[in-house]
Amino acid sequence: MKLRAYQVDAFTETVFCGNPAVVVMLESKPDDRTLLKIARENAVPETAYILPEGSGYNLRWFTPDIEMDLCGHATLASAHVLFTEEGFQGDEITFSSLSGELTVKRDGDMYLLNFPIREGYKAVLPAEIFDSLSIKPIDIFKARDFMLIYSKQEEVEQLEINRGIFDEININPGGVIVTAPGTDCDFVSRFFTPQATILEDPVTGSAHCTLAPYWAKRLGKTELHARQVSERGGTLYLTLTQERVIIKGKAVTFSRSHIYI
Repeated sequence: MKLRAYQVDAFTETVFCGNPAVVVMLESKPDDRTLLKIARENAVPETAYILPEGSGYNLRWFTPDIEMDLCGHATLASAHVLFTEEGFQGDEITFSSLSGELTVKRDGDMYLLNFPIREGYKAVLPAEIFDSLSIKPIDIFKARDFMLIYSKQEEVEQLEINRGIFDEININPGGVIVTAPGTDCDFVSRFFTPQATILEDPVTGSAHCTLAPYWAKRLGKTELHARQVSERGGTLYLTLTQERVIIKGKAVTFSRSHIYI
């Protein structure tokens, strides 16, 4: 079997920045073990699999460890591939996924992801996470992921994780968001996943389904500018509606290849 594959850097317009994803075009459904093996071989935060389905596409996301229920950057990368590499005609793509129907619109050189809100609620942080943090948060929320609130951007940037302690907990498929007000944007964040091959995710679109409603309420605005301050870094623009989060960002193709299995 010969599969077309593209590596895309998402939430950036510059290669070697943003979050890398490999997008694989399918013509049939390989078994899940094969999909996971391909993701492990790719060794990027997410591998997305696109299979034509009616007038739209089925979309699945795999880390090197597990299948995810929602992934923002690999959805953006998938839409970018369809629009720029695979000749999709139109200005909106519909994906079916484990998180329901997702749409992505093209707006110039930007992509608009229509994602569900995942509002966080007050929570108690497990000891394994609390003890692993070099800087302790001032507040804690939980949706799929834990969201830890800090008072300033420098704390998020300087935070270190003791992985020996952190990996004692399994919150599969969730992770830990850390966030604070930004100095040149509305807010910043980072994202960590315990027991994962890749500890820190460079830019996490799905985390903003929880970040957006929190910061919209706190700042009293529904249009937000966000930055993920990982080593690679990424920029996101968010619009909060009554039931959805519109996540806007750019993407750039890094490579084109074939996978032989």
